[in-house]
Order: sequence, then structure tokens, then C-alpha cells
Amino acid sequence: MSSTLCELLHARAREQPDREALVVSGVGALGFAEWADRASAVARGLRRRGVARGDRIGLVFGNGDWLDYAVAFIGTLAAGAVAVPLSDQLSTADLDLRLDHSGATLTLRPADLPALEEAGKEQAGEEQELPTPAAGDLAQILYTSGTTGHPKGVGATHANLAYGWGARRRPFAHSRHLAHGFPIGTNAGQWMLANAIGAHPTVITLPRFTPGRFAKLIEEYRAGTVFLVPTMAIEMLAAGVQTRADLSSVLLLGSAAAPLPGRVAAELMVAFPKATIANYYTSTEAAPAQTVMLFDPSRPSSLGRPTSGGAVRIATATGELLPTGGTGEVWMRSPTASRSYYGDSIASGETFRDGWVRMGDLGYLDRDGYLFLLDRESDVVKSGAHKVSTIHVEEAVYRHPQVVEAAAFGVPHPSLGKAVAVAVVGPVDHAELRAFLKDLLAPHEMPHHLVTLDALPRNHGGKVDKRALREVVQ
Repeated sequence: MSSTLCELLHARAREQPDREALVVSGVGALGFAEWADRASAVARGLRRRGVARGDRIGLVFGNGDWLDYAVAFIGTLAAGAVAVPLSDQLSTADLDLRLDHSGATLTLRPADLPALEEAGKEQAGEEQELPTPAAGDLAQILYTSGTTGHPKGVGATHANLAYGWGARRRPFAHSRHLAHGFPIGTNAGQWMLANAIGAHPTVITLPRFTPGRFAKLIEEYRAGTVFLVPTMAIEMLAAGVQTRADLSSVLLLGSAAAPLPGRVAAELMVAFPKATIANYYTSTEAAPAQTVMLFDPSRPSSLGRPTSGGAVRIATATGELLPTGGTGEVWMRSPTASRSYYGDSIASGETFRDGWVRMGDLGYLDRDGYLFLLDRESDVVKSGAHKVSTIHVEEAVYRHPQVVEAAAFGVPHPSLGKAVAVAVVGPVDHAELRAFLKDLLAPHEMPHHLVTLDALPRNHGGKVDKRALREVVQ
């Protein structure tokens, strides 16, 4: 096993120098040898500019810049510095907040790379040795989406990022190409970057996701593996892309970053006739720990069981185990060096404990060890004497055939404290939807407010912004 992604990339470059590692449709491709050489040049250029071991470097790139971003990320690590991945879609205020919090001494954008690489090539002839990052050194600070509060910087070591890579059998060996739609600056995006280094297939993506373009990308490259967030899958189904593109090459379709509604998973099985539908559950804090669920109609809402040496348990806030079937907090155990909140020892102490991570979700385990989520702890609607799961409400709403997307959330109520509200996308009549839900939801779970929107508000990572939804109803 390699101890860093830098070592793994250089090993791959020696073994398969001309093989394409990354492809961005309409932009270009990056082979392993070119990636390693360019990253080394960036690393030397950074050292020449005075970057020291442990310095934090903000990497501000857009989804059309995946090739340059990959070079900048590995170059930053090879220089002994700490990468702070950031999307160029962030507002100036949000970007400055993250750069200030991380203590970044330098910010790199795509336009900065040519000069750095040129300086690095000149430096290479001077035989300056690059530092060798240790497995326990901080490698990355990745910011959470902030959908449940202020975004937090999650620090990961080289050992954490490189865990599980470097084995003889590379993941997704059934595919020559792996297509994904994850944005830069997210945990899912970083997972795809690691896949480009350590997995078998060439990783392909688009500068901008649209259902039709992504379907054509799959068809053009005969992608055997596809990864999406649920909203992208929903958009593809709503657009009927399976009627205009050949998706028969897909053998594995993975959904990550948010729960995949059971109805959507069932529809994906029809749209992708040869694919196994898999739901992946983790978080920026818990990675690389995860659960994986291959869609099973008998357990349509389960998130599966832990993989890759990790573990999951249901416990109280203090870590006391609860019996099988008992509802409590979801905890996940990392199979390697745990992550932590950068510069926040108090929050780290509350979330990271002896290798276990509090996920911020409520759920339970069935007798076979399958995980079921009830809700984000912060999303539970405390209505009168009841606690309402927004995930349960959303699953019921999704069963109506005219609902394209749905999100449930809590809004203030004069006597109950909070009441359930539901935003829907689709041509469903509100009175008809209420009648439909009467047989599926308890009275205290029924929505007090229904609103139809053209689209659900989302952050740059594709997650529904429920704070923005509350502003729509109030």
C-alpha cells in the first residue's frame, strides 16, 4: 500500500505512463505520466515561491478545470503543503471565509499554473529535492456544505486520503471508463480524484452537468460505472434520457452525497437495464468509512452495511450502544487515521471520539446489520408532542407519480412550535397530493404547507438548501 496519493500517482505513471487518467469532455485528457510530471513541476514552482511544509494553499477551480485542478492538488501535496479545495462557484464572501479560516498563504487558480510549471521545470535542473510527506502529515482541509450550520474545515492526513489504494486489484475493473458529475470542492469530488489515481477505469466528466450531455457522455465512452448525486439522477429520469441515449454499458450506477429515494432507485433500474444501483453513505468527516447498499426492493430505504474495514453503530450522544432496532445517533468508525475539524478542538471533541465519528443523523440497524436513516438530527421536525422524520415524509411524497422532486422541512407554527412543510417540483395538484398522503402519513406528519417550485434550491455540492426553503414559506 502507498502511504500518499503522490506516491501512488508516480507508481501508476511508471506502470502505465501513456494511459489516460482523467478526461473532461470537450476540454482534453490527462495521462498518468503527464499528470505526475506536471504535478512535480508545480511542486518545485511552489517551493521556489517560498511555500514551506504545512503551508495551506487554496485551490479555486471550476468543473471545467478538472485537469488543471488534479495537477494543482497533487503538486500542492508533493510540495509538502496542505490543499484547500474550493469551488469557483462560491460567493466572494464564502470564499474569503474559508481562505481566512484555513490560514491559506497562497491561492491558486487555473491561470496561475503555467508560470508555476515553467518555474518548476527550471528548478528541476538544480536538483532540489522535494519534501517527502509523512503519512501522518495534514494533506487536505475540505469544507462541509454548511447546509445545517456554518461550514467546518475537515482536516485529513495523507494516510487518510490514501487508505485502500495501491492494491493489486484496482476497483471497478469491469469498466474502461467511469463517468461522474461531482463538483470540485466536495468530498464526492475528492473521491473521484482518488479514483482517477487508484481505480482501474479512466475517469470522465463534464464541465457542466445537464441530463442530455451526461447521457451522451456515457454513450460515447461506453462507461461501465457511473456516479451521481440523487438530484442528477432525478433530472435524468425526468428528461427521459434513456429514450435518446444508449445506457446499456452501465453495470454499476452509484449515488452519493444524499439519500436516494426508493422510487427513484426503482426507476433507475429501468432506465439503466444492466446496472446494479448502489447507494453510498458517508460524510466529509467520516471518509473513507462508508456503508454501501445495492438496491433491494425489500429494503428500499436502507443505506446498507459498512465496507472497507469500517463499522457503524447506533448509540446515544455520549456513545452508549443501543439495542438492535433502537433509534439513536448514527456513528461510523474510520478504518484508518480519523479526520478532525481544523482549528476547532472543541467541535472535534464532540464529533470525533476514539476513531468513531458522530454523523449528525438519526437511524437504526435491523437484525441483519442494515442501516436505516430516520433523518438528519437538525432536520427532525418537533411538532407538538411528536418528532417527524422529513425523510419519511419525502419518501411518501415521492410515491406520487406526478412528483419529480420533493423536500420536507419544518416551519414555525403558533401552537405546535413547528409544522411540516413540503416543497415539490412537478405538476401535482396540492389537494390531490394531500388526499394521496392520507393513507401514507400519520396526521402529525401531514404537511401544513405545500409549495410548488420550478426547482429546489441547492448548494454547489448538489444538496438541498432547507434554510432557503424555509424563507420561501415564511
